[in-house]
Amino acid sequence: MMQIRKRPVILLVFVATAALAACNSNETRQISYNRDIRPIVNAKCISCHGGVKQSGGFSLLFEEEAKAPTESGKPAIIPGDSKHSEMIQRLTHSDTSMRMPLDAPPLSEEEIALIAEWIDQGAKWEKHWAFIPPETSIKPPETTFDTIAVNGIDHFIFNKLEEMGLQPSRKAEKEILLRRVHLDLTGLPPSKEDYNRFLADTDPQAFARVVDTLLASPAFGEKWASMWLDLARYADSKGYEKDLHRNIWKYRDWVIDAFNQDMPFDEFTIQQLAGDLLPRPSESQLIATAFHRNSMANDEGGTNDEEFRVASVLERVGTTFEVWQGVTMACAQCHSHTYDPIKHEDFYRAMAIFNNTADKDLYNEQPKLFTYKPEDKEKVHHLLNWLEEKLDKHPAGASAGESHPAGHAGDNPASGTAGDKQFLYREKESLLTGIGYRKTEAEEFQDKSSLIELVSHDQQSIWQVQDSSWIMFEDVDLTGVEAISFGYASLYGAIVEIHLDSPLGPQIGEVTLDVTAGGFPGNAPETWVVAKASITPVAGKRDIYYYFKKDQQFAQDLLRMDWVFYHEKDPLYKKMGPESLRKITAIEETEPLYTPILRELPPEKSRKTYLFDRGDWRNPAQEVEPGIPAALGSIPGDHVDRLSFARWLVGGENPLTARVFVNRIWEQLFGFGIVESVEDFGSQGIAPTHPLLLDWLAVQFRDKHDWHIKSFLKQIVLSAAYQQSSAVSKEALEKDPHNNYLSRGSRTRLSAEVIRDQALAISGLLSPKMHGPSVMPYQPASVRAFGGTFWHESEGEDRYRRAVYTYWKRTNPYPSMISFDSPTREVCTSRRIRTNTPLQALVLLNDPAYIAAAEAWARNILEQYPGNVEKGIAENLQLITALPPGEEKIAALTGLYKESLSYYQSDSSGVKLLAAETEPAQKDPQLAALTVVTNVMFNLDEFVTRR
Repeated sequence: MMQIRKRPVILLVFVATAALAACNSNETRQISYNRDIRPIVNAKCISCHGGVKQSGGFSLLFEEEAKAPTESGKPAIIPGDSKHSEMIQRLTHSDTSMRMPLDAPPLSEEEIALIAEWIDQGAKWEKHWAFIPPETSIKPPETTFDTIAVNGIDHFIFNKLEEMGLQPSRKAEKEILLRRVHLDLTGLPPSKEDYNRFLADTDPQAFARVVDTLLASPAFGEKWASMWLDLARYADSKGYEKDLHRNIWKYRDWVIDAFNQDMPFDEFTIQQLAGDLLPRPSESQLIATAFHRNSMANDEGGTNDEEFRVASVLERVGTTFEVWQGVTMACAQCHSHTYDPIKHEDFYRAMAIFNNTADKDLYNEQPKLFTYKPEDKEKVHHLLNWLEEKLDKHPAGASAGESHPAGHAGDNPASGTAGDKQFLYREKESLLTGIGYRKTEAEEFQDKSSLIELVSHDQQSIWQVQDSSWIMFEDVDLTGVEAISFGYASLYGAIVEIHLDSPLGPQIGEVTLDVTAGGFPGNAPETWVVAKASITPVAGKRDIYYYFKKDQQFAQDLLRMDWVFYHEKDPLYKKMGPESLRKITAIEETEPLYTPILRELPPEKSRKTYLFDRGDWRNPAQEVEPGIPAALGSIPGDHVDRLSFARWLVGGENPLTARVFVNRIWEQLFGFGIVESVEDFGSQGIAPTHPLLLDWLAVQFRDKHDWHIKSFLKQIVLSAAYQQSSAVSKEALEKDPHNNYLSRGSRTRLSAEVIRDQALAISGLLSPKMHGPSVMPYQPASVRAFGGTFWHESEGEDRYRRAVYTYWKRTNPYPSMISFDSPTREVCTSRRIRTNTPLQALVLLNDPAYIAAAEAWARNILEQYPGNVEKGIAENLQLITALPPGEEKIAALTGLYKESLSYYQSDSSGVKLLAAETEPAQKDPQLAALTVVTNVMFNLDEFVTRR
């Protein structure tokens, strides 16, 4: 017993002696919390003494908590006095039930000595490196390889290689370099003409001119958009069980255009997070806010809209901080962050910034921006001009639009927009409302009861209307309205009651809807009927509820409703003549496009935000005000909203935004980020390989390039580090096995999009068409029917558009894309985890898109080299290998051609089978044999790899 009691003293003496010895060995040594102590704490202490658990009342997450009294009444850390610090006593305790870490191996003697020395030096706390703004005074270091260094990037890279006892690799061959930069900047391979032109150009600036050409290409935005769309979780469907169509492709096109126009990243950020809050926002700025309308929505009947509205807001908080800050903010939704200085309350303060947008998980995706196709825009503009001229000549025309400004469901949801002329749909609504033609689509309600849904195939009418269900429209101007009519169809009949202010508020009208059909083929009524209800006169704007009741029969789906019309007494449009009514009808029949956007609620309707106990929205605790974690800084000014938050993100004091984005760029070009965990810059993220380079690049991007992406990319690809050969020496493979330190050029598997686009480009099938609704290339019937037939195969050149335009359905994504590791985009994806599986080879060999590309490529070879297939194979193979292919490879492919030709000449059924995969069918044995060869060429390692 005596020995047991004495052991802590003996260990403490050892610790003190070890600490003293360490100090004596190097009296100038200063223990760094970040460098020396934090790794020990995060690995062995924080799980019990952090954000989730604070065993014994002790937490190492924040300095004030770490140095505060614990449950014992004494602080665990006494700066300057390790001997009496409870932390050291418990780390060295002889009783395993008292020694820390509990039920785990003890810390090593060296680790304990280090912690003791740190405490004796004053237990100086440090912010995690990523939460400290980068220094603007960093200079590139000296390097003995300065003769081959092109810019500052090389000095950082080569200096580190020197430290590791390595040297840079030689410069890559011109052909390899050309293919590399083409794929990196545009996602498309160079043509034979590109190779010949570049090889013939001996000017030292030849490569820089190639880079400038690629950066100016429209293909640049199409390539780089994919990275951002992963972050934005862009998809053409809403997710969850129903996963219905979402019309949000205009946001995808906005991203492509933003990259092509070289929009500065600070503007790019502000427009997406708060474009609607800018003064007089443009149509483009409103479309940009669809970034956060990409969050999933649950259309399943019976779900709680508020629950999934809250779920979207919570997801937006986590996504925003991951995308712009590289911080795992979502970890603080249920409790304080385990490892980083982010409190539980901080998450909900951030949530308060996003909690006042008008969207609320409605089926109809309100609020939305309505626009027109270019051809329809011109048509509607012409018709509106005609009506305006007609109005100008009418005695009552001057006052049209003044008594009933455009409002409620069909209105453009932007507030303070730049005039009606910029927003044609808004102009249309204003004019038609002003002349008393007030038709509203029934599906554009602002609220609804449980179970009501939209018809799945087009989402253009309401259904699942049951007894006691209702829909609501906000702020409907009922001044002068004497009746309301409905376009409907019904299998059972129903009654519609019209109420004000609440579902059972004052009733102002009622109408019985008769049975209109015995069935709806394809779930779509063939005939719509009109029913009209007179109403009690009401003045001013009111919320109006349409309350549905059964008539003679009780059914789950009483009726379908298509539209609602408000009949004013003596409306002006009826006095303008039959031609005017025809013009109005033509306008109404021109269907607009819509894009879900963000819109801030007016102050009188703003929501309060509460901390959710354990992250459960059903358990609100204290109210919180908008804000950010103190560890990241503070937002200037008294008013915190999405706009001030977005400006803070790209402000000079933000420690992370520039670092995080340049790291994403680096990862795209080199396969790994300087911080490999691109999604996590926190204390549990992977430490940067070149911390000073990261900070220098962040400052360069923000200050020198003024947030412009193209010039920043040019700086990187012109560096000698980027232009290294990917050939690896034995020494480099041993010291830098994964090439994190760029001892050679990077060698990575291409993305799903680039692999597909490359095949189409080489074959000549790739369509240059840009923008527009997403396309649906070939899929087997068994796949496209999953969850109901939604895949309607595109025709003509739309079958061969770039992959960025492929329809993205979350529950059933395009198979070949998933095979090559593209995400489902249900959540934000910061990096794709690259895999190599046999399934990928099967896709390249059997996917009809690749077979069609192989056949088209084979046809081109036969046309260009009609008498010399071997030469055609050799010269076209270089489109994949970049370097002239070796004789062995050419011989193998030529042998395969001859073997296949012999087979198809003797068995025509094989030709038919192959031809069945493409249009039009071919029965040429020579073409079939060469198609086998080109198909194999698409399976070469050089094809799927960027070297």
